[in-house]
Amino acid sequence: MTTTQKDWAALVGRVLLALMFIISGWGKITDFSGTAGYIASQELPMPQVLAVIAILIELGAGLAIAFGWKTRWAALVMVAFLIVITPIFHGFWNVPADEAMMQQINFMKNLSILGGMLVLFAWGPGRFSFDESRLGAAEVELPRRRATDVN
Repeated sequence: MTTTQKDWAALVGRVLLALMFIISGWGKITDFSGTAGYIASQELPMPQVLAVIAILIELGAGLAIAFGWKTRWAALVMVAFLIVITPIFHGFWNVPADEAMMQQINFMKNLSILGGMLVLFAWGPGRFSFDESRLGAAEVELPRRRATDVN
């Protein structure tokens, strides 16, 4: 595989990983009361606050990953988010038998996405990203002082 193929694969993979979160975050905005109600149905405190946090994470980190901006940090945020929400919202061991298979599928889907986020954290966003472009120059490390430099 050539470097160009790897760069395109990283871009497409990153966008596809992020797309679900961007769409989900937007859906939470457009049906905020439904989202807060679903969170409340899990007996979690402050469902409106948690809904806002979920929106910020899904849209914020999702867009950051899609554009390849602060990608490793955004991937870590998603890892933490998935670790917290997956057993709460897809606890297949706590649901009636007729719901268990669907919740187990969703649980495993989230684990797979978590794995993708860890790979993104480890390997970065690829060349076609703000992190790797000149636009991400703020990330560039400044030259280090040498022992022979005079104050």
